[in-house]
Amino acid sequence: MRLRRRATREPSADVTAGPPLLPADPAALLADDDLSLSVPGYLQLPAPARLALTAGWNLAESLALPLAAYLAGERLGGQGVGMAAATVMIWLTALARKLLTGSVPGLLMISGLVFTVQSVLVLATGSVLIFLLQFPLANLALCILFARTAPTGKPLVAQLAAEVVALRSAAHPGLDRFFRGVTWLWAGIFAASTVGLAALLVLEPATVFLWLTTVVTVGGTAAGTVASVLWFIRMLRRNGLRVRFGQA
Repeated sequence: MRLRRRATREPSADVTAGPPLLPADPAALLADDDLSLSVPGYLQLPAPARLALTAGWNLAESLALPLAAYLAGERLGGQGVGMAAATVMIWLTALARKLLTGSVPGLLMISGLVFTVQSVLVLATGSVLIFLLQFPLANLALCILFARTAPTGKPLVAQLAAEVVALRSAAHPGLDRFFRGVTWLWAGIFAASTVGLAALLVLEPATVFLWLTTVVTVGGTAAGTVASVLWFIRMLRRNGLRVRFGQA
């Protein structure tokens, strides 16, 4: 009896192979939610040297340059000339920023608005009382500015953090709440400074008021900075976030 050999057929070339039963990377078996729970989020910061340069540059163009212009103008022509020189310096810096980078930092805009209000009050009236009144009015303007952005999706502290310390992060509920809360904190600090300076303006003579204005301003800024840093550290711990520095 003859045995018939069964021919084996090769699979057709036009049949596509299906996906493998097991992926090459076993970690892919984890769901995306599991990965997000096991890998903490990061807040990206530049290298420490670049961070210091970025922060220093923003503070220099917003505070140091107008202060130097004010001192030079005051020596040449008095307080009015000094205020005008500081205001002109700020807006020239803002114009240069706009031409070179296409945008103007928020801290520079805040300084420009505050110096402009102060200069207009001093130059338009020439009154000592109006000159002293500029300090509580400047704090009131900052209070309104911070409070206006606090409940929005772009709180002012978030913008300043991105510009001054180059803090970049994907949207995170904890970080968003932190920025809104700290913006309200600074609005409250400026509100308290406004009330305190207005009371001192009524109760104290001009020389004592100017000295106490420096104490209130420095003390409020220091307290707000410490509170903001402690709040930031607490937010990082509660939300499992970490700060990561970039390459030098």
